[in-house]
Amino acid sequence: MIGAISGLISLIIELYSLIVVFRVIISWVNPDPYNPIVKFLYSATEPVLYRLRKAIPLQYNGIDFSPLALLVGLSLLKKFIS
Repeated sequence: MIGAISGLISLIIELYSLIVVFRVIISWVNPDPYNPIVKFLYSATEPVLYRLRKAIPLQYNGIDFSPLALLVGLSLLKKFIS
């Protein structure tokens, strides 16, 4: 039972990591803000990234490193759980 819950949480972390990666890739281009996919990516990631940016200022010369910090944190969490 514990293994199944651990596997489910690991899967959720992997899916959320992919969502963060897609958001980073989308941010490199000028996406249409009314596109439903772009809206979903921003609404799924912005609350977490906003809290991370507020807690730790991770911007350097206009480059935001908060998605990278979030991906590292998710990876550490996944290793801790499994």
